[in-house]
Amino acid sequence: MVANVVGRSACAGLLALVLAAVSPAQAQQPSANALALAKEIIVLKGGNSIYDPVVPQIVDRARTLFLQANPMLGKDLNEVANKLQGELTPRTAELLNDGARLYASRFTEQELKDVLAFYKSPVGRKVITQEPAILDQSASNVDDWANKLADEVISRFRAEMKRRGHEI
Repeated sequence: MVANVVGRSACAGLLALVLAAVSPAQAQQPSANALALAKEIIVLKGGNSIYDPVVPQIVDRARTLFLQANPMLGKDLNEVANKLQGELTPRTAELLNDGARLYASRFTEQELKDVLAFYKSPVGRKVITQEPAILDQSASNVDDWANKLADEVISRFRAEMKRRGHEI
């Protein structure tokens, strides 16, 4: 009897958690207009280009796997790879839709309109053209900084360990 009550209580608690997790997501489903605005933002920024290599890379990995297993099938595997790539490439639209859903679930329609207006403005277009170079340089700066910090950390480890009587 007690186990049955505890079991029902646990099930009710689990059900409440599931409903709490599902309900807000369902209540905040983005509108078709919000999704369209979000897609436009992604495309305007060139973000959809990150999806372009996905299908070719997956198809090529599979082709290479089969080619390694049987190198004599190269011609046929190349033909099948080309066919599959042509058939599957349009499915990258699913990734664009998913990205748009992420934007549209985090921004209101008005915010999406404002973001889109910004990216269509002269300064927004400048951000779009300059941001890749800024991000590349920033990543390079992080690498340089991290390497210098790693050298300092190693030096300080050695100094502290030497102070403790250990040579490393």
